[in-house]
Amino acid sequence: MELLQLKYFLTVARLEHMTRAADELGIAQPPLSQTIARLEEELGVPLFDRLGRNIRLNHFGRAYVQRVERIFEELEQGKRDLSDLAGGRQGQVGLAMDVATHLLPDLLSAFRKDHPGVHFLLSGHQVNTATSLAPQLARGTCDLYISSPPLQQPGITSVSLLTEDIWLVLPSTHLLARRSQIRLQEVAQEAFISMKPGHNWRELTDSFCQQAGFRPRIVFESDDPSTIRGLIKAEQGIAFGPAISGSRLADPAVIQMPISEPMCQRTIVLSWLTDRPLSMAAQQFRQFVIDYFARLSLA
Repeated sequence: MELLQLKYFLTVARLEHMTRAADELGIAQPPLSQTIARLEEELGVPLFDRLGRNIRLNHFGRAYVQRVERIFEELEQGKRDLSDLAGGRQGQVGLAMDVATHLLPDLLSAFRKDHPGVHFLLSGHQVNTATSLAPQLARGTCDLYISSPPLQQPGITSVSLLTEDIWLVLPSTHLLARRSQIRLQEVAQEAFISMKPGHNWRELTDSFCQQAGFRPRIVFESDDPSTIRGLIKAEQGIAFGPAISGSRLADPAVIQMPISEPMCQRTIVLSWLTDRPLSMAAQQFRQFVIDYFARLSLA
């Protein structure tokens, strides 16, 4: 029995779908099915019930999952213990982040200047929602989670990092570009460029438009912020953008304009499991993130 077999088993048990598990693991489905079959043969019991093309974890599998998860928890605790012995100068930090991703390179490079022995496991999704990444925190596959809106779940501790205004982003050639501020209702007939449905940012900005009394006429949807910004520069529409973190992407072809009405803001939070001890490296990074955003809000 190998750890790789057990890792594959946990992924299949969580998804209860061979194809999706193979995609997540980055392997072909036949080898994954063979690995699970060999594990069941070695254990002498089936771990899944096969119903046509569907699989379901059975009572043997549910009992075994608890034991296997404990094995990986102990291995991760061992890594944290070694990191603590190294004074936080070495180790691994699991980080999930679904907001302000363009800040991530600066944030990580600044931390690793003084902690070059720390490496990161980064998690994210093309379509990000608080429910898509939060389970990673609950399973212990990441240590810290930066998100907006705040997580509202038991067993999770969160601290507010930053509350920032949300502004409109316009091409510099736009007729309204010389204004100092704008009421959102004034752009009710404009073409909007937005994230795809299901994304936290999309839900937030749609709610702003609803408060202003209209539904945005969206002509482009994308999961890539740089694509959205490129379309604005190409005069294909307008979009919403974060005032503080977005200001780092200064571009003379793009104008960021404050919204006077309604109040458009978001709060970014850092979360971790309340009862799960963090390694020294993760604790030091947690404090670094809090200090980093505090400086950002004062800039």
